[in-house]
Amino acid sequence: MTVPRQATGPAAAPAADASVAAHSVARLTEMADYIVPFTLRAICDLGIADLLAEGPRPVGELAAATGTHAPALLKAMRALAGRGVFTETAPEVFGLTPLGQPLRSDHPRSLRDAYPLIPADVQAWALLDHSLRTGRAAFDLAHGQSYWEYMERHPEESARFDASQRAVTRREIRALVPAYEWGAFGTVADIGGGSGAFVAALLAAHPGMRGVLFDQPHVVAGAGAVLAEQGVADRCSVVGGSFYESVPSGADAYVLKRVLYDVGDDGAARVLRAVRAAMRPGSRLLIVEPLLEPGDEFSWGKLYDLLLLTMRGGGSRSLPRLEELMREADLEPVRVVRTKGLPITEARPV
Repeated sequence: MTVPRQATGPAAAPAADASVAAHSVARLTEMADYIVPFTLRAICDLGIADLLAEGPRPVGELAAATGTHAPALLKAMRALAGRGVFTETAPEVFGLTPLGQPLRSDHPRSLRDAYPLIPADVQAWALLDHSLRTGRAAFDLAHGQSYWEYMERHPEESARFDASQRAVTRREIRALVPAYEWGAFGTVADIGGGSGAFVAALLAAHPGMRGVLFDQPHVVAGAGAVLAEQGVADRCSVVGGSFYESVPSGADAYVLKRVLYDVGDDGAARVLRAVRAAMRPGSRLLIVEPLLEPGDEFSWGKLYDLLLLTMRGGGSRSLPRLEELMREADLEPVRVVRTKGLPITEARPV
C-alpha cells in the first residue's frame, strides 16, 4: 500500500496563504475603520466616562444627562463595548472597563480632552487626496483659510483645540521633565507654548525657575488660569506676539515644543532666526518634537508627518534636516536627548 506523502513546497502554500490573507484582511479592516474613532471622540466630548465614575448606569440616564437621544446613544455605547471601552453589565446598562478609565476627567492620565471631534478637522481629512496630489494642506481647501486663521476666528473650536493640547502635554510632561537638566536654567522661555501647560509644569517642578510664555495673543489669553492652577503665575511672564518676527530676549533656555514641524522649511527658518536673535551667548535652544526615523518601525513622527501635511502643510523632519536648518540660523547642534516620549534636540548659538 502506498502511504500518501504530506504535502510540501508549493502544494502546501495555499493553506498558509489563506491564513495570512485572513489575518491581513482583519488587520486592514481594523485600521480602515473610522466608526470607532469618531464614536470614541463623540463620547469623550459628551463626558460619558465621567458619568460612569461611580458605577454602571442605564443608557436612559446617560442620555438625559447629556441631552442625547437614548436609542442612538445605546448604539454608540454598544459599539464601544464591543471594543472593550465599556461593558454592558445588564441590558442597556453600561459601566467603564479598565481600558475606558482614562476617559474620565479626573483620571491622573486623563484623555478626556485629548481627542475632540472637531468638524473642521473631519472636513479636512475628507479631502486628504488633495494633500496627496498637491502636497498642500487639505484644511486650506476645505475652509478657504489656514488652520491658525480658522482657529483665531472660531474661539469655541480654538478652546477645544487648546484643551486637547493641554491633555497631550500632560502626557509629554511625564517623559520630558525628568529626562533633562532643566534645573540648570534660571529662566525658560516657552515659545509657541499655547496656554502654558508645559512651562507651568517646569516651574512647579523647579521653584527657583522663572518662565516666559510666548504665543499669539488670542492663545495666551487663557494662560492665567493654567498658571494659577499650578501656583506659578507670579513666576511667569505672559507675552503675545508672532514668533516669525521676534521673541522675548535674554532667557537661559528657549523651548520650541511641537512648533517647527507645524510649518514648512521657510517658516521654520524664520522662527529659528527670531529665536537666535533673542538668545544670549550662553543660552540653549531645546527643540521638542518627533523626528522622522528611517526604516519600517512605528514612530509618532511618521503619523504626525501626515497629520501636519493635511491640517497645516507642515511635517516632521529627519535629524540631519533639522540640524541643517539650525546651522543656517547660526545655531550649533549639541545633542539629542531621547526620552520616553518626544526627543529633545539641543542647540547653542554659534
